[in-house]
Amino acid sequence: MSPRYAIYFAPDKYSPWREFGARWLGRDEYDNSVLPQPALDGMAPQAFAQITQDPRRYGFHATLKAPLRLAAGCDETGLMRRLNALAATLKPVAMGPMRVAAIGDFVALVPDGEPAGLQELAAACVRELDDLRAPLGEADRARRRVDLLDTRGIELLELYGYPHVMERFRFHMTLTGPVDAATAQTVIHAVAPEIARLNAGTPLSLDRLCLFVERAPGDPFLRLIDLKLHA
Repeated sequence: MSPRYAIYFAPDKYSPWREFGARWLGRDEYDNSVLPQPALDGMAPQAFAQITQDPRRYGFHATLKAPLRLAAGCDETGLMRRLNALAATLKPVAMGPMRVAAIGDFVALVPDGEPAGLQELAAACVRELDDLRAPLGEADRARRRVDLLDTRGIELLELYGYPHVMERFRFHMTLTGPVDAATAQTVIHAVAPEIARLNAGTPLSLDRLCLFVERAPGDPFLRLIDLKLHA
């Protein structure tokens, strides 16, 4: 199978936000090395490792364009070239304070307000690179759970390969896989003080586009390049 590529936002390598996320998930997305996870009150280390297993494979990030396979005639070099050109047209977005929240059955970091320019930036990442995306296959449709989508979700999936885009985009940086309500509250309680400290020290800025790759099905996603936004 061909690689899958994703356009993510991930904090700068030396950012305290990135340090928090990498240690929370227990993996360095640059070299796939294992990192010691923090102790969580009321949760055994094995249980903590289990609830972070799903997001660990993807790395600490927010999705701007979901994982895709390249269309015939496109390659990684060409994707990087197009991504660089797109980044040159986009302005950084000040995210404002972040908070920990339950989204459905998982826990994530989300903006506490509506950052100016965020929806437009996300839409540009989806729209301007979509000609590089290979058509959806049946495995892709199964992964996106077409049976659970409404009419607009199916329409967005067919148009852009992912249903949570355009007006349905919601910026989030995933911290857990599926958890029950009690576990979600345990995680929120544990993480909230650290996020308050990060908000006070170094407010989060969406200041780059990051290219991640899954080389083979089931492999961890690795971070290939960061492209700073300057427009």
